[in-house]
Amino acid sequence: MMLRALPCALFALFAAGVSAATITTVPEAAVKQAIALREQALTDRQAYTLLESLTTEVGPRLAGGVNDQKARDWTVAKFKALGFDKVWTEPVTYPKWVRRSESASLVAPFAQQLAVTALGYSTATPKGGITAPIVFFDSLDALKAANSDDVKGKIVFVSARMRAHKDGHDYGIGSSVRSRGPAIAAKLGAAAFVLRSAGTDSHRLPHTGVTQWDPDGKRIPAAAVSNPDADLIEAAVRRGQPVQMKLQLDCGVEGDYTGANVIGEITGSEKPDEVVVMGGHLDSWDLGTGAIDDGAGVTIGMAAGALIGHLPQAPKRTIRVIAFANEEAGLYGGKAYAAAHRNEVAQHVLGSESDFGSDRIWRLNASVKPEALPAIDAMMQVLAPLGVERGSGRANGGPDLSPMHAEGMAALSLTNDGTRYFDYHHTADDTFDKVDPEQLAQIVAVYVSWAYMAAEADGDFGSAPGAFKRDGGDE
Repeated sequence: MMLRALPCALFALFAAGVSAATITTVPEAAVKQAIALREQALTDRQAYTLLESLTTEVGPRLAGGVNDQKARDWTVAKFKALGFDKVWTEPVTYPKWVRRSESASLVAPFAQQLAVTALGYSTATPKGGITAPIVFFDSLDALKAANSDDVKGKIVFVSARMRAHKDGHDYGIGSSVRSRGPAIAAKLGAAAFVLRSAGTDSHRLPHTGVTQWDPDGKRIPAAAVSNPDADLIEAAVRRGQPVQMKLQLDCGVEGDYTGANVIGEITGSEKPDEVVVMGGHLDSWDLGTGAIDDGAGVTIGMAAGALIGHLPQAPKRTIRVIAFANEEAGLYGGKAYAAAHRNEVAQHVLGSESDFGSDRIWRLNASVKPEALPAIDAMMQVLAPLGVERGSGRANGGPDLSPMHAEGMAALSLTNDGTRYFDYHHTADDTFDKVDPEQLAQIVAVYVSWAYMAAEADGDFGSAPGAFKRDGGDE
C-alpha cells in the first residue's frame, strides 16, 4: 500500500534536489504492523472501559479540586496496570479557582429564574449579589465599540450565537466572547458580565469555561446563561423596557495549587531517547464528569500505547503518553511540560493530543519537514480506510502540545467530527453516556496507527529548536 503513495512525493523531492538520505519513510514491515494494530483497535474496548472507570470512580476533575489528586492516582495505577514500562509525574503549579454557589434571575420587567454558571477565574459578587440594568450586545465587536457611559455600573450581556459545524469553527465566536469579554466589560466600568453560553445546544444547561483577565486590570463577576435563557433575555430586551438582572456568584481564587502531569512510556527498542507523544488533559470542568472533554483523550492515548506495548517487539522509538494538568484554565500542564522539556525538542519526533471529543476522526493535518511527507503519505494509506482525509491546513499537535510545537516539535492535528461536541462541552451533560464506543475505537485505531509508524520511521519529521515558527508548508 505504501508504495502506491510514495512516488509522487518522492518525485517532487528529487526534482527539488533533495538527497534520498534525508527523506523520511516508513518501512513496509511497519506499515503492515500498523494495519494489524488498526484492525485490532477497531474491536478493542480498552479506551471505553478506561473512560467508564475514570468517569465513574473519579468523576469531575476541576483543576485543584477535590478529585485532582484522586485522578492522578487513578492515572498512575492504570498506566502501571496496562504495562507501561515507566510511569512518573511532573509538578504543575497554578491558581486554585473554586466554585461554591451561583444563581441569577431577571427581576424586571418580568421575574424569571435563569440557568447560570460562573466562568473560571470569575470573582464573587458582593454579599447579597448584584442587581443592575442589563446592557445588551450581539457580538464582541459591539462591546469593544461601546461607550463607557453606556456600560458603567450595568451588567453587560453579550448574546453571540454559535452554530454546529463538523470542524467546530464557530467556537472561535463563543470562546472569544467568554474569554475576552469580561476584561473588556470591566475596563468599561461594568458591574458584571454575562454571555450566551458558548455552545450549540438548546438545552437549559449553561456552559462554563475560562476567562482571561488583564494582569493589572479590574476583575468583575462573570457568568454564562444557557441558550434558552439567553433567548428569554433577548425577548425581554426586544420589548423596549429596561431589563434588570440579579446575579449572585460565590467563587474565586484561593491561592496556588501544585498538581502534576502524569506520564507513561513504552520504551523504544533502538532509540529509547526519541519519543512519539500523544495524550489528553486529565482535568475537566466540574459540572459534568469530563467524559468527552477530555477523559476520552487520556484514555485514547492509554489504550493506543497499551496496544503497542503488548507487541512482541517494541518499536524503535519510545511511545510517551501524557495526561496533562489544568488545560481548562490556561494550558498550565502543556506550558509546564514545554518548559521542562524544551531542551529535548529534537528528541520529540512527532506529537498529537486528542482534545476534541470522542467522535470519529475525519481529517489529518501535518506540520513536518518537507522531506517527511513520504512518511505522512504512508500514514494516510493506513488511515484512509478509517475515513480520514488529508487536510491542507497547519497542525499544532493539539492544545497541550502546542507549546512544545512552538518550541519546534513536529506535529499532527487530527480533527474529530465536532458536529455535536459543543452541545455538551463544558456543561453538566459532559457524561459517559455521550460516548459512542465504535467511534471511540476508530480514534484509538487512528492514534495507534500513526504513532507506531512514527516510532518505526526511517528518518525524522523535522523536530528542532525553532523549526516550525515559519508560516506555510504542509501544515
